[in-house]
Amino acid sequence: MLAAMRLWLGIAAVNGALAVVAGASATHLLRAHLAPDMMTVWETAARYHMYGALAMGLAALAGSRLSPSFFLAGIMLFSASLYALALGAPWWLGPLTPIGGGFLIAGFVCLAISSFRKSS
Repeated sequence: MLAAMRLWLGIAAVNGALAVVAGASATHLLRAHLAPDMMTVWETAARYHMYGALAMGLAALAGSRLSPSFFLAGIMLFSASLYALALGAPWWLGPLTPIGGGFLIAGFVCLAISSFRKSS
């Protein structure tokens, strides 16, 4: 169990760093190249990327087995699709965003269930 916890914590940390890089990139590199509405999309992606990374780390520390996977899938689908759309990717990537949001929600639900089960 400890090895899995450390692995998920490491993946969470890498994602946290990537979220900071994405946010900083928007401010320092992309602002001059993206329309204001696409900057907002990028910033939303970076914000939820960080939320997912922090939640993944929390889930790893809490010993939740399924939650970190849901958070990673949520980051990959929600944030990555928004990053791509902000950079001009085809519209058909848009439906991946709410699916990713569903994975993020599922991660929080699984974390809650896991926490309540462990407290009893």
